[in-house]
Amino acid sequence: MSVARTQTERFGANPFVVEGPIVAGSGIPGPNFTLGSVCWGDAEAEWVYCQLVLASQTTLQPGQWMQWDRDYSASLLTTAAAVVGNRCGVFSGAAQPSTITGGPVGTITLAAGTYYVWVQRSGQAPAVVSSGVTANLVVAETTTTAGQAAVPASPTVSTKQITPVSFGSANRTFTATTVSGSPILTGLSGASAGSVPFIGAAISGTGIAGGTTVTGITYSPNGVVQSITMSANATANGTGITITATGVLEVGLMWPYIAKVN
Repeated sequence: MSVARTQTERFGANPFVVEGPIVAGSGIPGPNFTLGSVCWGDAEAEWVYCQLVLASQTTLQPGQWMQWDRDYSASLLTTAAAVVGNRCGVFSGAAQPSTITGGPVGTITLAAGTYYVWVQRSGQAPAVVSSGVTANLVVAETTTTAGQAAVPASPTVSTKQITPVSFGSANRTFTATTVSGSPILTGLSGASAGSVPFIGAAISGTGIAGGTTVTGITYSPNGVVQSITMSANATANGTGITITATGVLEVGLMWPYIAKVN
């Protein structure tokens, strides 16, 4: 499968661009669309246009879970803040390199203020998860970490249920060449744009330090993944090393909502 990367059906809309901060009297228009507007694209994707008010500096990454109310006011999802009945989805990412036509590839750090974002509610998407994903599981749950969901085999007491969603697997693998002392993975096989790995994913394998994550991905002009940047240098040289990616996985969204308290 492959996550949604393009959108062309609503003139001027770009789900991968964050609008703002919007400051009254600045002359910068906002919002640019009616709240609750929907746009759509590939991989069965739909995005909803929402307002996001941040009280402090916040870093957003593709796949973080958000909820929104009937006024289309969005917030990062946590167990404490989740409201039963609110719709939810994932943040699509903030930007994309010029060599690829859209896609959830970039994080963004925002100052406190008012912003407008497109939140994905259907189709294939990256999703930030803690652990415990079971293939084809259609229920997830909130956690205490903002923007993160858990997908355990059985519900956790006092969390809130997110449904319906579908995860294909607990992890994804690809192969790469490592160079000791370098954070760059090359010689990639099994890594593809919109599929694996995703920004923020935890990766492990021979010559990969514990706790390493994906911080960057470079593409060729036709969208082929050329290299992956890690948060830490490789500790050994290797060719055809199997790398396992977890923590940011592909999810099938089916208009999920907060269904109940577990």
